[in-house]
Amino acid sequence: MNLSATSPQEFQTNWKPRFFTIFTGQALSLFGSSLVQFALVWYLTQKTGSATILATASLVAMLPQVLLGPFAGALVDRWNRRLVMILADGLIALATLVLAGLFWMGTAQIWHIYAILLVRSLGGAFHWPAMSASTSLMVPKEQLSRVAGINQTLQGLVGIVAPPTGALLIGILPTQGVLLIDVFTALCAILPLLFISIPQPKTIVGATTSYWQDVRAGLAYVAAWPGLLAILVIALLINFLLTPTGSLMPLLITKHFGLGALELGFTDTLWGVGMIAGGLLLSVWGGFKRRIVTSLLGIVGIGVSVVLVGLAPANMFWLALVGMSISGLAQVLANGPLQAVIQSAVEPDMQGRVMALIGSGATAMTPLSLAVAGPVSDAIGIRAWYIFGGAACLLMGIVAFSVPAVMNVETNRVDALQSVPPAPVTTSID
Repeated sequence: MNLSATSPQEFQTNWKPRFFTIFTGQALSLFGSSLVQFALVWYLTQKTGSATILATASLVAMLPQVLLGPFAGALVDRWNRRLVMILADGLIALATLVLAGLFWMGTAQIWHIYAILLVRSLGGAFHWPAMSASTSLMVPKEQLSRVAGINQTLQGLVGIVAPPTGALLIGILPTQGVLLIDVFTALCAILPLLFISIPQPKTIVGATTSYWQDVRAGLAYVAAWPGLLAILVIALLINFLLTPTGSLMPLLITKHFGLGALELGFTDTLWGVGMIAGGLLLSVWGGFKRRIVTSLLGIVGIGVSVVLVGLAPANMFWLALVGMSISGLAQVLANGPLQAVIQSAVEPDMQGRVMALIGSGATAMTPLSLAVAGPVSDAIGIRAWYIFGGAACLLMGIVAFSVPAVMNVETNRVDALQSVPPAPVTTSID
């Protein structure tokens, strides 16, 4: 395997066949990972019936990306990103293969599942920023919003297709059989990377600075960029306010609407349909020329949809389904262009750190918000959290239109650039 990188200009002259070959492999891997998640959740549910066990599994799967995100991002910016993705996918495949072997031998324990979830999440902590940072070098800037829309469409499709497929496969195959499918899909993600060279940043930061200097530089870069820092704060607040709405949905369905599992499934399905619609819209339209406008309108739409779900009377469940559809569509409009903003505006040799910092910060809000939302919802009612969280999200989106730092995020990065000493251009060490 030749790890030498092409330049962005060379790659982008005929980018579609190469990029979408890599993208297809990653899409198959995402689908396989979703099957594994469904299979393991179902196994833990059947085996223990314990909400604590399920919550602990979610927390274990979350910790590496929360705790290691900024540090992993600095390593991604120092290393060959293509090799990082190959090793991350390989680690995930190996961990899943080990767990499949334990199930085959009949020796799988709960702690084994926790350990494998931890390892898989560790691989994800490196893989996501590496792929995101590489995308901006593989795809022309004017196409980044459309590619983000396609990616959001993919996530919506996986969200709709993976659960019923997982349920079908569990009825046909033993747990280890479902796990082996993920091993195969991970290999599908690795294979294109063995043959297609992807661009690397011209400057190899690690050649002139220490690792800890890189970590500090990443933090300073975000802190010195007014627009990016403001968007990060907004993202953290939105995740804090709205993450619990997913966890509270089963209680809203059963206690408020008086319905069951079928109707709960409808909410997931309609949310996925909204994501697909939003992804298709964004991939064709591309959003407004000023990408941040599309993102803020998406945030406003998310707020409106969550309030709609919270206000739906007990005899108007269809209104909640409408809200979930709008939520899926609005999430695409919020996230897709925002990712394109970061990919186009952040220097290539800083993108690993910036992507990882945003991802770990947003994920860190999940355990905190769940810890707060439970007691608050018990005290004042489940619907109150939806109404308050949605209204706050709506208000933040509207107010952000009047904040110059946010509206000019793609042009107000001068201070951020000056905060990081320029590293001399070096000969590629890859």
